[in-house]
Amino acid sequence: MQTELKSLRIDRSNRPAPASTPIVRYAIIAVVCLVILVGAFVGYQKATAAIPVRVVQAQSATNASAAGDPVILTVTGYIVAAHKIEVASKVVGRVAWIGVEKGDKVKAGQVLVRLENDEYRAQLLQQQGQLASLEAKLQELQNGSRPEEIAKARADVAEARADLENAKVSLARTEQLFKEGVLAKQSLDDAQAKYDGSLARVASLQRSLDLSVLGPRKEEIEQVRGQIAQARGAFDYAQTQLDNTIIRAPVTGTILDRNVEKGEFVTNGFVGDKGAKGYLVTMADLNDLKVELDVSQNDFPKLGPRQKGTVTTDAYPDRKYQGIIDEVSPEADRAKATVQVKVKILNPDSYLRPDMNATVAFYNDLPRQAQADASGSKQFVIVPEGVVQNGSVFVVLNGRARKRAVTTAGTSEKGVLVESGLIGGEELIVSPPAGLKDGQRVQPGNKA
Repeated sequence: MQTELKSLRIDRSNRPAPASTPIVRYAIIAVVCLVILVGAFVGYQKATAAIPVRVVQAQSATNASAAGDPVILTVTGYIVAAHKIEVASKVVGRVAWIGVEKGDKVKAGQVLVRLENDEYRAQLLQQQGQLASLEAKLQELQNGSRPEEIAKARADVAEARADLENAKVSLARTEQLFKEGVLAKQSLDDAQAKYDGSLARVASLQRSLDLSVLGPRKEEIEQVRGQIAQARGAFDYAQTQLDNTIIRAPVTGTILDRNVEKGEFVTNGFVGDKGAKGYLVTMADLNDLKVELDVSQNDFPKLGPRQKGTVTTDAYPDRKYQGIIDEVSPEADRAKATVQVKVKILNPDSYLRPDMNATVAFYNDLPRQAQADASGSKQFVIVPEGVVQNGSVFVVLNGRARKRAVTTAGTSEKGVLVESGLIGGEELIVSPPAGLKDGQRVQPGNKA
């Protein structure tokens, strides 16, 4: 019996799992439905949330003459200095002092750099001494012989004449004695030679006296004068070289760059990458600025001589400057198919800087009356650029964006001219976000 009881033991390893109760199933379904509802609500909130936008108010309708000059071409370029100067040294030397920094404003003639000048000063003193020596020699020639020198020359002539008379008497006596046979022929020859020598000496001393009285020759004086002119030129050159060790500002302007430091060597010849410096500072007059533009050859015929335009910069888009075409390149750029044009800024200020991005809107400079006659009494609404997108605008009404088709009639210096679709005073969205739809909720921000 005990064996039979053991065979009746229940095998619990294959016991089936208890069935779920209805309460657990309902709870799971409720949680899933709640999650779905919350996700749908969040998605709806995101889909219907107000999009922040920037709005601008359209100007009231106005006629063509008051709408501003119509823009015929807009080109982007860079501001450049009309005259950019790299100030260099005329002489070689080492920088002893530099008195400007980058950004300093200087006046014409102001000292910028001083070079060491010991060698140039010594050369000047040498030329000065040479000039003084030649001038003294010229003065001596012009003054002629002194009275004392002339008196001495006359005394020498008188003494020579006395010796001549004595030689003459001695020669006559010797001739008489020779005829009488008292003296030999040799004595007569000696007396004759002495007389001839005395006669020649008198002639020589007389010529020296005459030259002393007449003074130096004109040619000799002119020769010395030529030497003086040459020495004076050398002196002036040495003075100029010495003056050139002081480098001054050639014009009134602003220092754009400083290229040297104290102790560096500057030269006026060939400049290597790591050798002597070729120029000291770069400067320009920032009151004389231009906008350098590369105008497409297709658009170039739209512009005329002295064409006017409005200049704006990316840095200060709210500031406008008047400009006029001042320079047109005589040749085109084959590679870029453009013609370089420079527009002179007529009213520059301290906000403008060289190499700034700038945009020039060229406008038709016809008389306003002629523009009004051409357009009749037609009214326009003026809106800023960026409002009109693909022939339509978004108007903000009751917190929603409403798309409205418009017809434009070009642009002017004040903005885009809208011929139909607006009446003026509407709140328009500037640069509508991508994907903005008609009727979508928007949240206007600061007005442009």
